[in-house]
Amino acid sequence: MINTETNNIEYLDQQRRGRLILLCMLIFFITPIIAVVAMYKLDWRPKGEGNVASINLLKDKWSMVYMTADCDAQCKDKLHQMRQLHVSLYKEIPRMQRLLFTTVSDVTEIKQNYPDLLILNQPKTDIISFSEQFNIRNETSMTAGRIYLIDPLGHLIMSYSASTSPALVRKDITRLMKYSWTG
Repeated sequence: MINTETNNIEYLDQQRRGRLILLCMLIFFITPIIAVVAMYKLDWRPKGEGNVASINLLKDKWSMVYMTADCDAQCKDKLHQMRQLHVSLYKEIPRMQRLLFTTVSDVTEIKQNYPDLLILNQPKTDIISFSEQFNIRNETSMTAGRIYLIDPLGHLIMSYSASTSPALVRKDITRLMKYSWTG
């Protein structure tokens, strides 16, 4: 009788340990899956650590770039056109980014009106020297009013004069993105 009770107690202890191990394994393997599904459903993505511009800012995505010394009425009109062009890309929106290179020191109004626009304005000397590579013929890029299109490899593909219709720009962008394997 004592031997049977001892066997029953050992059997129950083994059964409890087996269930505990099974429960721990389920928690260990299922918790990450639940976390990933929740992150996907809630569209949660980790945030970056600041507004520091990467050296490869013009790589990995198509870039629509506008350069200006002062953001006057023409600048605001071009920023609005760029936003409208970007929105019109529909499913291709994540492949394109909009950038403003300017020497204006106070850009709070621009950031407020265009929150998704990447603005680079400091240091002023670096912005001016960077903009010089976009000069076309006798035209200075900071005063030309052009929109520049840069591919995901960092190459200047096209530039559009201030008088170019946004519909023509959109036509070119959609065609380039359709046949592009990068970005």
